[in-house]
Order: sequence, then C-alpha cells, then structure tokens
Amino acid sequence: MNIDATGNLAVDEEIDVWRPHVTVATVVPRDGRFLLVEEDIRGEIVINQPAGHLDPGESLLDAAVRETLEETGWEVALTAFLGVQQWTRGGNDRQFVRFVFAADAVRHQAARPLDAGILRALWMSRDELAAAGDRLRSPMVLASVEDWLAGRRLPLDAIRYLSATAG
Repeated sequence: MNIDATGNLAVDEEIDVWRPHVTVATVVPRDGRFLLVEEDIRGEIVINQPAGHLDPGESLLDAAVRETLEETGWEVALTAFLGVQQWTRGGNDRQFVRFVFAADAVRHQAARPLDAGILRALWMSRDELAAAGDRLRSPMVLASVEDWLAGRRLPLDAIRYLSATAG
C-alpha cells in the first residue's frame, strides 16, 4: 500500500476490494406488452429485459438507451427511473446492482444486427412473462415489470452523472 505524507492512501493506489456488477435495464411498454429479449447464456435460452453492463465513462441513462438499441434494434426515449435492484446469483457471490428505467419505443431499426447472444427481441404481456418462470434470466425481470405496473416512477434527474471534468 502506498501511504502519502498525511497518512492517507495515495490517490493513485488501486484498492483491491470486491465490487458488484453494475448493470442497467429498460422496461419498454407498448399496447399491454413489454419489450424483452431471448438470449443464449452459456447454452441456456433465457428471457430478459434489454439490459447490460455500464461501460467506462458512460452515464447510466446513456447505457440504458445504448443497451436497448444494441439488444433489440429499438431506439427508445427514457421516461422515468424505476429504481435500483440488488440480486445475488445463487451458488456464488456474483452480485448485481441494476438500475432500471422506463422508456417509450421510438423507432425500430429492423435491419440492425443484434448483440452476440441475443436470439431475438419479443413483446410479452406480464402474464406471459410470469408463466415463463425458470426461463427468466433472474427474478429482476418480472420485478421490473411489476414495478412499472404498480406505477413506480422516479424522475430521471434523480440520477446525476458527474464527470471528472464537471465543475
């Protein structure tokens, strides 16, 4: 460890600590159905919201819009922040902190190739999603839709992106 003259950890020192996976997901409703993806995860076909990891230097809002486009071919406009979910996958200590947004579908780029592993985008009702049971990638999938259906809406400005250059 590198300690500075004041006894504090040097700013450039990397601290070896456990970190959760920070992800985003988007709930996109349309005509009583929700935009989802069917994806191949290590040989298992599962259903998920458009979702993915935050990229370095990216805001959470930008990540949600990007992941939705990359996984579904849909351009979206974020409308609300639905909340934060924390989930630990059974059998290991992989923990996910997921920021969930609501969005309106704006335009479909049907010719756009989808991310690797994504088999297709599909629209499902809440009941169809609940009936999918073990095919859901995690319990966060149904919880996100249920949060939207329950009317949970937080303002998008509840999340502030502060870059290193912000004054």
